[in-house]
Amino acid sequence: MLDTGPWLQAAAALAAVLGPLWLAARALGRRQGGAARPGRRLALLESLALDPRRRLLLIRCDGREALLLTGGTEDRMLGWLPPEQAP
Repeated sequence: MLDTGPWLQAAAALAAVLGPLWLAARALGRRQGGAARPGRRLALLESLALDPRRRLLLIRCDGREALLLTGGTEDRMLGWLPPEQAP
């Protein structure tokens, strides 16, 4: 019969180490978010991985939003997005 005591103890130790690291990473990611800090002109609003090499980035620069495609053989600016209209 297999003794599961050491396996359970190892799993608990791993959870005790990785759990706080995971929580700290989530809190840090939430805090940095997409909002620009005061005095900053550039902010990354969203990032989407299209495949292992390419990413689609939505950035804000001086109050305007732009779409960038990075990776592959070259990076491209796809264009400025029109400003959002108030309802």
